[in-house]
Amino acid sequence: MKTVLTIAGSDSIGGAGIQADIKSISANGCYAMSVITSVTAQNTLAVTGIHDIPADFVKAQTEAVFEDIVPDAVKIGMLSSAEIICAVAEELEKYGAKNVVADTVMISTSGCRLLAEDAEKALVSRLFPLADIITPNKFEAEVLTGITIDSNESMENAGERLSEMCAGAVLIKGGHLNGDAADLLCTEGRRIWISESRIDNSNTHGTGCTLSSAIASNLAKGYSTLESVRAAKAYITGAIADGLDLGKGHGPLNHFYKGEILT
Repeated sequence: MKTVLTIAGSDSIGGAGIQADIKSISANGCYAMSVITSVTAQNTLAVTGIHDIPADFVKAQTEAVFEDIVPDAVKIGMLSSAEIICAVAEELEKYGAKNVVADTVMISTSGCRLLAEDAEKALVSRLFPLADIITPNKFEAEVLTGITIDSNESMENAGERLSEMCAGAVLIKGGHLNGDAADLLCTEGRRIWISESRIDNSNTHGTGCTLSSAIASNLAKGYSTLESVRAAKAYITGAIADGLDLGKGHGPLNHFYKGEILT
């Protein structure tokens, strides 16, 4: 069995963060391991508290994993401070981590900033060079590039700009644009649109975490970047379409819906 390590924050409602990552990795046929960077008090309505794990203990968790079960892929989620970002980057460099998927958790689905400016700079300078693929949403891509994304053309411009900033591929998620749910993958000089029908379902808590973890799982199994993204896109579309309805706000997905998944 291939192994995937998720480095991210904990979500007490179980729909995003570490919990969503573990579900997504498991549903996609891999063994999930975790390094917790922060603990949040949240539900489908709001985040009411965040408690960061000390950077030295984040490093200790990472070392414990790599010294025993070396992951075939690494998914990175919420890293809430420059200190934690640098600690994670140091460990990935130390162990030569492969198939690194960085979900750039900078801006929430509602458009709220989650990172301070120094942490954003650390994300770009320390983590981006180590990532095989980054997966910003529309808001994050706009902040990183300074380009307003309101069309396919502007998304392609942002993708080219991000490709200049990264060593690996770039996947800009287009869920916040009108029309079909079309994402843009920029890889090896190509711009590839990956589209699925938009589903009328407001229960999309943890979609970014779920998608990036599915991509990491597929990379761990040896699939190409394009194959991994396509399969992950189909997986998350099915999870949204399943129509799970839990909580009083934007509810979570059904990660274990019966769907066609790469094995």
